[in-house]
Amino acid sequence: MVDQNRLSITDQRTGAQYEVPIVDGTIRAMDLRKIKATPDDFGLMTYDPAFLNTSSCRSAITYIDGDAGILRYRGYPIEELAEKCSFLEVSWLLLNGELPNPNELSEWTGLIKRHTMLHETTKKFLEGYRYDAHPMGMLISTIAALSTVYPEAKNVFDADNRKLQIARLIAKMPTICAYCYRHHFGLPYVYPDNDLNFTENFMNMMWKMFEPKYLANPILSRALDILFILHADHEQNCSTNTMRCVGSAQGDPYVGCSAAAAALYGPLHGGANEEVLKMLDQIGSKDRVAGFIHQVKEGGGKLMGFGHRVYKNYDPRARIIKWAAEQVFTVTGYNKKIEIALELERIALEDDYFVKRKLYPNVDFYSGIIYEAMGFRPDLFTVLFAIPRVVGWLAQWQEMLLDPEQKIARPRQIYTGHGERHVVPMADRHVSGIGDD
Repeated sequence: MVDQNRLSITDQRTGAQYEVPIVDGTIRAMDLRKIKATPDDFGLMTYDPAFLNTSSCRSAITYIDGDAGILRYRGYPIEELAEKCSFLEVSWLLLNGELPNPNELSEWTGLIKRHTMLHETTKKFLEGYRYDAHPMGMLISTIAALSTVYPEAKNVFDADNRKLQIARLIAKMPTICAYCYRHHFGLPYVYPDNDLNFTENFMNMMWKMFEPKYLANPILSRALDILFILHADHEQNCSTNTMRCVGSAQGDPYVGCSAAAAALYGPLHGGANEEVLKMLDQIGSKDRVAGFIHQVKEGGGKLMGFGHRVYKNYDPRARIIKWAAEQVFTVTGYNKKIEIALELERIALEDDYFVKRKLYPNVDFYSGIIYEAMGFRPDLFTVLFAIPRVVGWLAQWQEMLLDPEQKIARPRQIYTGHGERHVVPMADRHVSGIGDD
């Protein structure tokens, strides 16, 4: 009987045949190394720019079925988590594999609250930036600077130490973000208020002025909590891959998260919702949407917030954000940009040009509209992405550290340069094609 969990390969160069095991729907790239044209051949490699069809790890954290529009954390549908859980519950789930019981959640919440403060010297570090510095640049460097504040974080295989550093990072991210915001306006920093929950405390540090006690609107606080849940992890994306890559060298979690945040800073990753708002401003009104769509189809522009590397169906997070936007507007008033967004979505979902290309709204399409309605500046949007995503980075980092198959990341390359050549004396060198008239 033929083993159906094996791949039979015939090398037409040599006529040799090979059997490669199939496990979990994959073959190991190293199994291809035994396919050689000559005995001294290095062996066959795969070429996969941007990891379009390469798995770099086994992970039990996040499951995505892009064709079906499914997203699950540790097996739980994102829709259920957004409806029934808080962000700190989901954080515990991502890090530990199960939802917390009441005692675990109480202990976890208390641990986070104990570490929301920033060291006063770190505050001075933030004060050194220009008033118009981009908050993501400030966040990236400040996270890296925390590595010097907590040098014991280098002991990455000490489980108790790891738990402490993870709590510190999750707790301090909102504080850093709020201080970046207030620095821009020359406002005094607001210390954390541990009577408040995670998102209420963040809003307090952002927007408290002269009132004795900041009271966050519960609808806005819950909407922000839901947004944080939706952004907490998303499998092996660019920034998570960066976190795992840096972590594979056994760097501490602060430098790893700083590098991951730098990857998130790019407009193709975390900066996409800011680009959506720019697009909506460019369109200007609902009656100009059809013209804009025509322009995009003619190659004269980009439809931001549509399409995804993984999702070839409606992004499940976009549906939840669309619902949350309606709740937010009951407090903030109607944002006219939503009319443009809804018309864009309607036309795109009915137009064969976009349907054939499976371009559906993604998480960035509506999130920027909500953030703007709540009072966040567009240049803070990526920072708002980083606050919850640090949980996913840390969960993936910890999983990578404990995976015995993982080694320091070091991809192969296909060399396309010169063969061996020799240095020509200076007097005999001639410029060819560089600077010629």
